[in-house]
Amino acid sequence: MSFANEFKNFAMKGNVVDLAVGVIIGGAFGKIVGSLVDDLIMPLVSLVFGKLDFSNYFVPLAGQDPTLPLAEAKKLGAVLAYGNFFSIALNFIILAFVIFLMIRQINRMRAQEEPQAPAAPATPEDIELLREIRDSLKQRV
Repeated sequence: MSFANEFKNFAMKGNVVDLAVGVIIGGAFGKIVGSLVDDLIMPLVSLVFGKLDFSNYFVPLAGQDPTLPLAEAKKLGAVLAYGNFFSIALNFIILAFVIFLMIRQINRMRAQEEPQAPAAPATPEDIELLREIRDSLKQRV
């Protein structure tokens, strides 16, 4: 088998194709969750905590003025942007939770689709009688 044929067989296996589809959908889904966190959740969180903008929270490491916006402070030197990290961590938690819910639902649907194994057929009466005779003969010996 040639190298090209081996690669074709590998690339066309279901798992590789499923993985590719998952990566593409995951990238798009990540953008949706990012927008959810940045545009909907974080404004509500900042409203609850006194109209704070978490994305601009940072600790200056190069002597910058702490009142500068994050983008300007980064231009002047290193900063510890913990507000941005908080937003990204919240994004990850939401994404992981949604994926968990999706996998859980898929597993439930798969369990419903799997055919139940048929119950073992009842043993015929003549076989039962023969077994009883065998057992009684064993007890006599």
